[in-house]
Amino acid sequence: MTKKIFYLCVFFFGFQTLQAQTTDSLPPKLDPKTRAAINASDLAVYQLALRYNDLNVAKSKLYELILRNPNNIQYAEYLASMYFEMGQSSSAALVALDILEGNDKNLVALEIAAYSLEALGALDRSLPHFESLHLLTGESFPLYKTAFLQYSLKRYQEALNSANMLIKNAKADEKIGFPKSPTETQEVSMKAAALNLKGMIYMDQGSKEEARVAFQEAIQLDAEFETAKENLQKLNQ
Repeated sequence: MTKKIFYLCVFFFGFQTLQAQTTDSLPPKLDPKTRAAINASDLAVYQLALRYNDLNVAKSKLYELILRNPNNIQYAEYLASMYFEMGQSSSAALVALDILEGNDKNLVALEIAAYSLEALGALDRSLPHFESLHLLTGESFPLYKTAFLQYSLKRYQEALNSANMLIKNAKADEKIGFPKSPTETQEVSMKAAALNLKGMIYMDQGSKEEARVAFQEAIQLDAEFETAKENLQKLNQ
């Protein structure tokens, strides 16, 4: 177990304990008019705090809104998004996972959980969320992420199936960014990216001829695809 995953587990169980404690100390019920007035005030402070980049105040107001309005998931989505944008992957993942317990089809929470868990190195936990994103949206990028994580986890047959699905269904105008240098990103077609990944899968499995064909097909689609060219060069060494 990596240190990051260990900390995630510690945070998760700590979060559950805190949640149980706060449930016992919920504020008294308010009449709808009073609740609406306090919510409006807290939202105004939250928005002003964001404007002035006072993130601690903004987070504090979101916690108050969540506690006062446990059935309004929007405030938890705001909090998860804030943690994610701040690069606090553990907190972002925990809030997103809590949202998903109530609604496993929440797209905001699925996306934040997928990327946050990946950033923490918990690839096996991140993968199902990317799979769900693809199934719910039909978009190609979550499928590419699914295939790449399957490859990273050495689940080669699953990765190959996902890559082949992407090659078959990706639209001609769909693009994905690849690092060209430390400061440059190169956009290539999604189909070329899937072919390059297919070549990497074959290369890892020692199937050099199949890998060569996949890399060559990727380069045929995008003649300037640097990553595919480098992979083909490695294969020929």
